[in-house]
Amino acid sequence: MPARVIDKGIPTEGLLAQVLVAKYADHLPLARQENIFARAGVPIARSTLAQWVGQCGVQLQPLVDALSAQVLACPVLHADETPVQMLKPGAGKTHRAYLWAYAAGRFEPLRAVIYEFCETREGKHPSRFLQGWRGHLMVDDYAGYKAVLGNEGVIELGCLAHARRKFFDLHQAAGSPIAAKALDYIGQIYEIERTVVDADREVRSEIRDRRSRPIIEALRTWMMLQRSQVPEGSATAKALDYSLRRWEALTRFLDDGNLPVDNNHLEGQIRPIAVGKHNWLFAGSLRAGQRAAAVMTLVNSARLNGHDPYAYMKDVLERLP
Repeated sequence: MPARVIDKGIPTEGLLAQVLVAKYADHLPLARQENIFARAGVPIARSTLAQWVGQCGVQLQPLVDALSAQVLACPVLHADETPVQMLKPGAGKTHRAYLWAYAAGRFEPLRAVIYEFCETREGKHPSRFLQGWRGHLMVDDYAGYKAVLGNEGVIELGCLAHARRKFFDLHQAAGSPIAAKALDYIGQIYEIERTVVDADREVRSEIRDRRSRPIIEALRTWMMLQRSQVPEGSATAKALDYSLRRWEALTRFLDDGNLPVDNNHLEGQIRPIAVGKHNWLFAGSLRAGQRAAAVMTLVNSARLNGHDPYAYMKDVLERLP
């Protein structure tokens, strides 16, 4: 079979797919893959594997760009970011870079996640990616998203899981009865969400309005009462303030069955990256990180759609012009 991805190279699309999936789905760094190939009697230098990965990233970028356009056509998006170490050119040291992630809304028909590798955590990166986009954006409370949220037509969705985490941590640290009560209220909301996860938009909206809204209203009344009674600056006050300050964003899911209640859908797509980066150690350069992000976009989007990553990647590589 003639090689079509690596010009005048020896690897078939199947071998390239194996290397990509082993690294970005199974979290096997190239050094470990080099040893595995050597034990099988197939010596392939780590530097060669790295070149293959980089060239695949370049060839796959147009497909990632097309997928990005589809994601940006969705009216509901999730956004998040995670740190990744990047080697400083000529310094022999690493510094903290960031992998930004954007996914179609939890209840959107499109199942896709886009990764972007950037040198910093500055808000200019999501502002650039989301330039011109309008819709509901699910994010945490990181200030880097404020510029995007200030754009006309962009509506913030708050993550109920983050609000819950404040009370969970408080309860773990101090056994706070206030935290326990808040967790009970929020737990009731999640119990309802579990019953409507597969419902259509109208049914989900009706059940949320009928069952979840009274709980949310009772929770806010209770929180405001507790806030008036706890010391300023205390851990309990901070946990309450986080929710009360973001109340409108946290409760927008009640108004539309298509809106997610939290950012867990995207965090589930970042968790494998967190596992992988402990094995990769660092990205060799900005360009290497960007090419890796292209491969991760396709691998994880394939998994979101229930496809086998290897079969999907092999098929894609064979179809490249």
